[in-house]
Amino acid sequence: MFFDPLYLVIMGVGLVLSLGAQAWVKASVGKWKQVALRRGITGRDVAQAILDVEGIRDVRIEQVEGFLSDHYDPTHKVLRLSPDNYHGHSVAAAGIAAHEVGHAIQDKVGYGPMRIRQAVVPLANIGTNIGVWMVIIGAAVGLAGVAKIGVLLFAGFVAFTLVTLPVEIDASNRAKRALAAGGFLDRQESAGVNAVLTAAAATYVAAAVTAVLQLLYFMLRAGMLGRSDD
Repeated sequence: MFFDPLYLVIMGVGLVLSLGAQAWVKASVGKWKQVALRRGITGRDVAQAILDVEGIRDVRIEQVEGFLSDHYDPTHKVLRLSPDNYHGHSVAAAGIAAHEVGHAIQDKVGYGPMRIRQAVVPLANIGTNIGVWMVIIGAAVGLAGVAKIGVLLFAGFVAFTLVTLPVEIDASNRAKRALAAGGFLDRQESAGVNAVLTAAAATYVAAAVTAVLQLLYFMLRAGMLGRSDD
């Protein structure tokens, strides 16, 4: 199956989308990390200020190693920022830090898509680790039932990538509103934050498109879309 021309085309499209989105993010972050905030505050300062305004007292902020490794951990109530964004005084640092606080706000208000995403994480892991191999083996030896179960498991991963889109977009929108309400940015800085967060969103779009294309291919191989080509 890995040498099927159609599968190679699908994975090629996914690779191009992924690399393009990553290049966009790196270019955007690289540009706006060079632009210092006029207020001279760090990404951590921005995150803490927004948390305080939102009345979120149970989330702590930590530094985590890695490039763009920033994330919010809803299980342990920890907002983790990479060194550049924890200590940085840049427009990029402010935007990324505020975006992660956006997730903390989602957690506080019980934002539906975020809850759904958390619920499907186990299915997503099973889908990528077991479901794919069930499709491959089932299609190869003619066990249509096994292949179809694999497709259903992989659909859990696709659901994860799809529900991630509204979660990330909503977090960015919350970040922009919080930054505007707090008067953190001037017009140029706001444009920079918008550029960084838009580029970041593209990575999730690329992942979702690739996952959907893979799902359609697996459905075809399992005989769920027309005839299977064993």
